[in-house]
Amino acid sequence: MLPARLILEDGVLFEGHSFGASDDAIGEVVFNTSLTGYQEIATDPSYRFQIVTMTYPHIGNYGIDRRVDQSDAPQVAGLVVRELFEHPTHARSQMSLSDYFTLHAIPGITGVDTRALTRKIRSEGAMRGMLTTSGIATGDAVATIREAPSMTGLDLVQKVTALRPHLLHAEGEAHVRIAVYDFGVKRDILRHLTGRGCEVVVYPATTHPNDILEGGFDAVVLSNGPGDPEPVVYAQASIRKLIGRLPIFGICLGHQLLGLALGGRTYKLKFGHRGGNHPVKDLQSGRVEITSQNHGFSVDPDSLNESEVELTHINLNDGTLEGFRHRNHPILAVQYHPEAAPGPHDSFYLFDEFLAMIDQFRGRSVS
Repeated sequence: MLPARLILEDGVLFEGHSFGASDDAIGEVVFNTSLTGYQEIATDPSYRFQIVTMTYPHIGNYGIDRRVDQSDAPQVAGLVVRELFEHPTHARSQMSLSDYFTLHAIPGITGVDTRALTRKIRSEGAMRGMLTTSGIATGDAVATIREAPSMTGLDLVQKVTALRPHLLHAEGEAHVRIAVYDFGVKRDILRHLTGRGCEVVVYPATTHPNDILEGGFDAVVLSNGPGDPEPVVYAQASIRKLIGRLPIFGICLGHQLLGLALGGRTYKLKFGHRGGNHPVKDLQSGRVEITSQNHGFSVDPDSLNESEVELTHINLNDGTLEGFRHRNHPILAVQYHPEAAPGPHDSFYLFDEFLAMIDQFRGRSVS
């Protein structure tokens, strides 16, 4: 392994050894607290332009199984780990994590004190950084990092959305047709829909809402995705035209875009929520779910009109908004990931609530 460095924009550096590609990479340095699921994390489009630090120390031990990919290829800018396993022995492993990253030109660094790095991010906030195997001077690297775009104000949806619509057939007989706005959709969201008898058509993020309204759909899903929701103004405009016309389910970035479309505001979190162990309270039932999360922005609950929007879920770690419903229109939105992948299965029920909302809307439309 080549010597490698992670250099942060404030000049602090962490040393280790390279795995995967030896290319340099720049991105926002964040951390994820999941114990497993490094492959799902690496292939989640919501991690575009991010160098992800895994807080669990042993990464790569069960290799790579392409059946659990959340997109066609890794989306992270790079990966930081404490200890890389190079020779996995799992029965379903098709290759090592290092070989997988080499195949897709993604760099990683192992041997880093990830506890120290995580503490720094928690205390000072997410910041840009560079993964490098070159001999670039730290000062020169910092200058280059600071020229890179900040996550605030950055529309990354265009980097990950589908280029054209595509159809996914339901498992078994189809009884619902769903249009999915692809802002960086994870495959497990689509699997949950098709597995519940939904025929799904995935649309590019810039699709005109009339194409959805004229397409014979029963409902719309607004997917997860990367970057700052505020500059994604084209999606906000489309959502406004769909509100009240079809049931809508917003997930993660979709939740944020719905909040903006309803007149709310969003803001950047200090270090975000990323991992499979975030406690969320359902304000209606009092039930606490352990959830899977990946987001760096949040909807300001005070910016939403309480006469129209009912807050449904809050994060028990920091009190941030995790979900809402509309009081007059069929809208359900959550900040976390009900499909998990990776993470606990506490929130699978939300897909069933969405389908029940569709049935209720159908009945109301018929009557």
